[in-house]
Amino acid sequence: MKLSYVVYILKCTNGKHYTGYTTHINKRLIAHRNGKVSFAKDKLPVELIHLTLFNNKQKAYDFERYLKTGSGIAFTNKRFL
Repeated sequence: MKLSYVVYILKCTNGKHYTGYTTHINKRLIAHRNGKVSFAKDKLPVELIHLTLFNNKQKAYDFERYLKTGSGIAFTNKRFL
């Protein structure tokens, strides 16, 4: 089974967190660290604090969207931080 869909959480230098979805985590982290992602480019450096792997694209997308809701933020703060 190939787990090719990733939902990840980054911690920025200002203490904020960035939640994202990708199929290429290494390329995405390089983009973040090189300032290629608009949200995080003025909050460098960033630190990877959590990632979840999925084999289903829709489930990964749904989980990312959930983590960006109020209850998802509370879940993140309780379980991942």
